[in-house]
Amino acid sequence: MQDLDQTTWKAQLSEDSNAVILDVRAPWEFEEGAIPNAVNVNVQDAATFMEAIGKMDAAKNYYVYCRSGGRSAQACMIMNSVGVPSTFNLLGGISEWRGAVTTN
Repeated sequence: MQDLDQTTWKAQLSEDSNAVILDVRAPWEFEEGAIPNAVNVNVQDAATFMEAIGKMDAAKNYYVYCRSGGRSAQACMIMNSVGVPSTFNLLGGISEWRGAVTTN
């Protein structure tokens, strides 16, 4: 896991053709607004989260965020522990995000 500030996360993501954006907040939070093209997998729903990461392509680079950066850091650590090596945690989460946001 690598913690990235907002600027670095956004710049690195824009140049990464192998990127997946992962929103690990609750579904109701995701519906209120998300980073465009994000996939929602709730880290607080342990069974569903573990099932979802078990199906993830370990060759992809996962850009992970939540509301403030805590749950996404936890999600990155879990992903790393089960063989998904390339995870990038968005410090400050979507609450500090200064890019586009979509309503789902």
